[in-house]
Amino acid sequence: MFTDTKFSDALSATRFILLVLALLVCAAPVPAQRALAPEIEAFILEMAEKHQFDPGALRRLFAQAQPRPEILRAISTPITTLPWHEFRGRFVDPARITGGIRFWREHAATLERASREFGVPEEIIVATIGVETLYGRNTGTHRVLEALAMLAFQYPPRADLFRSELEEFLLLVREAGFDAMLIRGSYAGAIGIPQFLPSSYRRYAVDFNGDGRRDLMKTPADAIGSVANYYKSFGWRSGEGITVPAEVDPGNAQPLLGIGILPQLKVRELRRLGVTPAAPVDDGAEAALFTVESEAGPLYWLGLNNFYVITRYNRSINYALAVHELARELRAQVKPEHGRDTAPTPFRD
Repeated sequence: MFTDTKFSDALSATRFILLVLALLVCAAPVPAQRALAPEIEAFILEMAEKHQFDPGALRRLFAQAQPRPEILRAISTPITTLPWHEFRGRFVDPARITGGIRFWREHAATLERASREFGVPEEIIVATIGVETLYGRNTGTHRVLEALAMLAFQYPPRADLFRSELEEFLLLVREAGFDAMLIRGSYAGAIGIPQFLPSSYRRYAVDFNGDGRRDLMKTPADAIGSVANYYKSFGWRSGEGITVPAEVDPGNAQPLLGIGILPQLKVRELRRLGVTPAAPVDDGAEAALFTVESEAGPLYWLGLNNFYVITRYNRSINYALAVHELARELRAQVKPEHGRDTAPTPFRD
């Protein structure tokens, strides 16, 4: 066999160099895992002891989470603090009315079944989903793990709440087999079409289409059933009203407003205290006086039990009133045969 000695020597030298480079790469130190803050480390150890999580797996998970200062900015300036006339214009608007009519008609059978089984009106379910995510179009772009971690460990005013929600989130992803780094939601860690916090997802989400999963991210039927179940669980009373517009001397209103939104006084007692309902209401019903800001000044309303239940979904009065008014607009469009009792409440400004 003919052999080119120079070529053979060159080939051997090349192989030697490649071998040395390979060894150097293999010997290169692996980048150290990012050190975690002491409060996160303490949380990891607590999860390991309390729920038998693997501490190493949690450390690797939290090492992937990036700081998100925009989360702190968002929660410090929530849109619900806008004056009512501005907030209403953003949520009781043509896009949500048109979209709500379309969503209702598309899911009419599911909504009718949810209303029948849980006792919550179809329009309330639709309006809640409309206010929350525009019927599933805007479910949030933040990694839920990162949002909850920021709020749990860097937002002292509500750190306890969000630390609990972070715990619930990790339990949820383990139970459901989700990838914790792939779940996206709101800046406050709310998930899916109805924007449930992880604790609400675990407690109130239902498998309403019978496929064996509780999927609030991609399954409208599960979202519909879960919203209805949530309201029922917080005491929704089928067939009862929600709000009644009222007149009251602003000088006498403050003590009543200071009582809070939980209905505690009967309407007849409120009448004696100077509150005049501007629409028919049972004198024996319990109600609470609340106010919102219009361009012309304060508007006063009596909130009944079902209004209080809506505020359990979101504590903002603006939010609950927007759900109620959007619901009435939708009912008037989709089922106008129900007459004036379901007509939209005029907005006074």
